Amino acid sequence: MQVLVCTLAILSAVAAHNDPHYVPGHDGMVHLFEWKWLDIAAECENFLGPMGFGGVQVSPVQENVVIGHRPWWERYQPISYIWHTRSGTPQEFKEMVRRCNDAGVRIYVDVVFNHMSGDHNDAMGTGGSKANTYNFSYPSVPYTRSDFHTPCAITNYQDAVNVRNCELSGLHDLDQGIEHVREKIVNFLNGLIDVGVAGIRVDAAKHMWPRDLKVIYSRLKNLNPQHDFAVGAQPYIFQEVIDYGGEAISKHEYNGIGAVTEFRYGMELSNALHGNNLLKWFVNWGEAWNLLPSKDALVFIDNHDTQRGNSNILTYKSSKLYKMAVAFMLAHPYGNPRIMSSFDFTDFNANPPQDSKGNILSPIINPDNTCGNGWICEHRWRQIYNMVNFRNAANQTSISNWWDNGQNQIAFCRGKAGYIAINGDKFDLKQTLFTCLQPGTYCDVISGNLENNSCTGKIVTVNENGMAYIEILTTEEDGVLAIHKEARLR
Repeated sequence: MQVLVCTLAILSAVAAHNDPHYVPGHDGMVHLFEWKWLDIAAECENFLGPMGFGGVQVSPVQENVVIGHRPWWERYQPISYIWHTRSGTPQEFKEMVRRCNDAGVRIYVDVVFNHMSGDHNDAMGTGGSKANTYNFSYPSVPYTRSDFHTPCAITNYQDAVNVRNCELSGLHDLDQGIEHVREKIVNFLNGLIDVGVAGIRVDAAKHMWPRDLKVIYSRLKNLNPQHDFAVGAQPYIFQEVIDYGGEAISKHEYNGIGAVTEFRYGMELSNALHGNNLLKWFVNWGEAWNLLPSKDALVFIDNHDTQRGNSNILTYKSSKLYKMAVAFMLAHPYGNPRIMSSFDFTDFNANPPQDSKGNILSPIINPDNTCGNGWICEHRWRQIYNMVNFRNAANQTSISNWWDNGQNQIAFCRGKAGYIAINGDKFDLKQTLFTCLQPGTYCDVISGNLENNSCTGKIVTVNENGMAYIEILTTEEDGVLAIHKEARLR
């Protein structure tokens, strides 16, 4: 009996790392890529909280090496665990976490502890730290050569030892099996938990041994109840494991210790909306497609890597198809969705918007709620933030009454709370369909908003039998129509 109790306790502790701890009435995460801390705080208060977003993934908080022309990827070359980056100071980070929690928006930090930096002459960090990278010397941690794996290049993704013990793109690979390394990582992560973060995104988890990660996670503190987390709540952990199949390392090695980024999600949806598969097949979307269990999956269409390095993945640059993919993601109950919020770029290495001295510029918020100053801010597109409202309205409901035309026109209910239709075909969708909703007049939240008890976009009338005429023309700006119980005229 004692053994059984201990086993159940371990399983419970592991499962707890899959809960993002969203505030009731909030759901979904947005990645405010390369934003400054105080700009994020203001965004939580002015937009994300009122719009019902659940949380924000922020860029790495730890000090990184300064690289000429300041490419985005310098943030993924740590030089210490000091909280000083181009996004702000430790004090500004703490203020952001507090203000976002007060606004009902949780913070998840992108953490980098698979490696330190690559080799750089006279390496200097964003907080002023120095390192002798050629000698594996990082005195601000401190780390020395004995804390790293023997240098070697990753050359064979069919060899798990090569992938986990060698250097990813020349970045010096830490040995998480060493107690000194574990101690430094755990202290860094627990410091974040102390100030009120809700969880972490573990960069390059695929390149670390699950047994080492399990030890590190087991030593993390519970979330800080002073920020309205339940007593005993454990941090949400979502691990970056790129797994499209066919390699030695599988995502299924990691979902027993935390959530995992489900890369096939965006790939399959992008593939379908590009016309290489039929949307009708998504009737059984989820585990039947060899995706992770829903509770273990952090899902997304694109992220900061794939939008640059994978031309098959939909991004803001194909806005109509991209909004269709995001709408499907937010309407479908599978997984924990993350929305990408980008800055404009034309080449892989492009830096975030910055001034002549390399300081990151703040987004400008336009009168129509969109962004300027080089920022895309997909999360501020009406078609996306209104689908966050849809997701909240339909929370705790399942899919029912799936309809398709045998090709690329689909529709489904979310219980009796919401209804969505998507036209991925090259001809118009004009159908009278069962919506599962109560009779009444509804605003389509894709083409407009419900304002002052009137619709600024399409109006959908649901009759006494729950039927409604649904029309999505190929000439329209968007290929989606969505209605829900909170967008009903009173």
